[in-house]
Order: sequence, then C-alpha cells, then structure tokens
Amino acid sequence: MIVVTGDIHGEYDISKLSQRAKFHNMTKNDYLLICGDFGLVWDNGSTDMWWRTWLDQKPYTTLFVDGNHENFDLLYEFPEETWHGGRIHRINDSIIHLMRGQVFDICGKTFFTMGGAESHDKEHRKEGVSWWAQELPSREEYAEARKNLDNCGNTVDYIITHCAPTNVQKELIRRTWDPTYTQNELTDFLEEVKNTVTFEKWFCGHYHIDITTLTEPRLRVLFYDLLKLPQ
Repeated sequence: MIVVTGDIHGEYDISKLSQRAKFHNMTKNDYLLICGDFGLVWDNGSTDMWWRTWLDQKPYTTLFVDGNHENFDLLYEFPEETWHGGRIHRINDSIIHLMRGQVFDICGKTFFTMGGAESHDKEHRKEGVSWWAQELPSREEYAEARKNLDNCGNTVDYIITHCAPTNVQKELIRRTWDPTYTQNELTDFLEEVKNTVTFEKWFCGHYHIDITTLTEPRLRVLFYDLLKLPQ
C-alpha cells in the first residue's frame, strides 16, 4: 500500500498525517510518500529529532523527494545506498530520501523521482541558513535522470516531483493568482519528461493546493490530501 501527499514543511503541516483511517492496516512494507518540502532534515535539532522519531515509530515507512525548503548540505551527509533499484539517502530505519533522477520499483510499480524546485521567497531567506542553491538539480542529476528513463524505455507507472512542468505551472499561476512561481531549467526539464515519457499518474506538491490540472489531467497537485494509490 502507498499513500501519497504533499509538503509537510517540518512540523508546520505534519498534522495532516493524524488522519489515522488513511493508514489503516499499514506495515513497514507499506509507504507514505511525500512530494517534497519534507523539512525534517533542517538542523538535526530537537524538533527534527522528535518528529523523525515520531515518524519512525509509525507502522509505515516514510519516503520523500526533496523540495526547495530543505537543508541540502545536511541532507547530503546522510548515508547513500541503493534501494528498490534507485539511489537513496537513509535518514533512519524507516525514513528514506528518494534521490533525483531515479527509477524505483515499489510495490510492483515503477516510480520516477525528480525533487527540487526554485524558491519564490529567496529574497527573504539567507543562503546556507534557510536557502540552498542545490534546490535546483545539477547538470549531472539531469543527465542521470535522462539515462535512467532511457534505461526503462521512457515508461514508468508514476512520476513524483515537487514542482510541475512549465505549462502546468503556468496554469497553476493563473488559478492561484500567484505570479511568483517562475519558469526555470527544472520546470522545462519536467515539460520534456511530460512530453516524452509514458506514465499513468504524476503527483507533485509545492503550490499549496489540492487540484487536478486541466493542462495535464494525469497530474495531481497535493497539499493536504492523502491519496491511496491503487494496488
């Protein structure tokens, strides 16, 4: 079983996970999948550690792609390993960061993961303290993503990202009246993925709304909603 949701922003939006009915009968072989802005690898302080312990004690395993509001210097210090066919950072026994440009086989389904996004509030943040340049992928991460997609014949069941492809994001800007989300290399890359990869469903976070887009009806933007994927 896999339940997918949007950003939790550390302790700020984690309360959505108190919906116990969504996690009925789950075990450590079942998964909660967070579409970026996990935010609990921030400073390894008492808040981080309390909530990471809280998640570790849940019956399920927590997976997340990175968003833009992550401490990337700290995140990249965690041990890297191969898990279900892709590269991860293991945060603790049952919290796992799904790295960028990977294809995972989870519960018999394939997942392409591409975290990252551009912060639209950078002017209010301090680099290396509350904002990190690694929020956008590197040239090597784009290359690895293309290689891994090519290796699976450009066909996956699910795509998990934090932000949306360029043309989808334009729709979201119109619908949310928020012009601060900007087109960038990552949204353009995701537009390329949308146009070249065969997939069933795409889930992202970042925009703090729950909506199915008109530009790409297979793409669902998540924030508060928790969706159970079909088995």
